[in-house]
Amino acid sequence: MNLRGINRVIVAVHDLEESKRFYEQLLGASFNDANWTGEDYGINVAISWNAGIELCAPMKGRENDSAVSPFLKKNGEGVLNVVFNYNDPAKMVSHANSMGVECLHSLDYTQEEIDANLDGMFQKYEEHVLNTSGDRGFSVTVAQIDEKAP
Repeated sequence: MNLRGINRVIVAVHDLEESKRFYEQLLGASFNDANWTGEDYGINVAISWNAGIELCAPMKGRENDSAVSPFLKKNGEGVLNVVFNYNDPAKMVSHANSMGVECLHSLDYTQEEIDANLDGMFQKYEEHVLNTSGDRGFSVTVAQIDEKAP
């Protein structure tokens, strides 16, 4: 199915700014705010493409009802999702469905959205979140994320 490896690990955190400082100091990570992705879910998001980590924290006032609140309440901070990069994520979603694993959410950004929100870094950005968290402790995302050629 043309697995290309892990793109990034998504970590649920209580305090986005404190966690960014920690991972910047610990790993040398450089974060880009990606809050445009999380507003509908009540989360603030920061992604470090160089460290392969994404941080998600509840927005102020949404500590009890954000998309990450149940995970944080049950587990504390930790790995929420692992994003695997594929050449053909649709085949992987079909394979997952054949195993009884459903797709919870999909997105496929246009080039205009990539240019506006991801600094034009990519020529393809498609993700499918699979429902594995109940059985495996974290969810799996299959994606096709292709960087633009220099």
